[in-house]
Amino acid sequence: MMITEVLFEHPLNEKMRTWLRIEFLIQQLNSVLPVNNSAKALYFFRNIGELLDVFERGEVRTEILKELTRQQRKLLNWSEVPGVDEQRISLLRSQLESCASVLMSAPRVGQLLREDRLIALVRQRLSIPGGCCSFDIPTLHLWLHLPQESRDSQVSQWLVSLVPVQQALDLILDIIRNSAPYRKQTSLNGFYQNNSDEADLLRLKLDMSEPIYPQISGHKNRFAIRFMPVDAEHGVVPERLDFELACC
Repeated sequence: MMITEVLFEHPLNEKMRTWLRIEFLIQQLNSVLPVNNSAKALYFFRNIGELLDVFERGEVRTEILKELTRQQRKLLNWSEVPGVDEQRISLLRSQLESCASVLMSAPRVGQLLREDRLIALVRQRLSIPGGCCSFDIPTLHLWLHLPQESRDSQVSQWLVSLVPVQQALDLILDIIRNSAPYRKQTSLNGFYQNNSDEADLLRLKLDMSEPIYPQISGHKNRFAIRFMPVDAEHGVVPERLDFELACC
């Protein structure tokens, strides 16, 4: 089945930017399983290193716990709206409470990964061109020759340590992404702007029949979208361009 439209997401604040990066990096980690050759291993360790860099830049757990509480309050307000699906609201509130409880009792985010000797060895060599050759990190070379079950077991332990933050983020992002409907909009001469009403995330669907992409800038109160042709020299943006937009 051919894809006829592409979805672009753009964060409107720093916490959402961080959360989308964490989501992306965890997806990348899972995409190379099983780790059964050096190319997959280096890709896996590079993503772990970048994930730890993201974790070290801010209070990830604190921000996620705050958001879990904020979403519970919003759902409580929704439960008072006539005709709302009370069962669905109750289920989501229960899931939010469960995620918060698990995350609060879990070790510091990324602690197991940060303390692992093999991850630390590879991480400090990744910035050196070709710095992960077998003669640079014989430990990694040996690890790659262990039985696959041994490697799978260790990789599984590393990924399980990310589950508390992953589950909480998955739930938060799912609620936010589904918090607003898509609405048809039209840009004039490749430009569109509007108020964002303190939204966290813009989601934009664009028809792939035109080789055009959006450049989005904005914050919680206002945003602007400029549509650009992939072919910067010869590409043309239609005077009127229809797209779908959700401010979540």
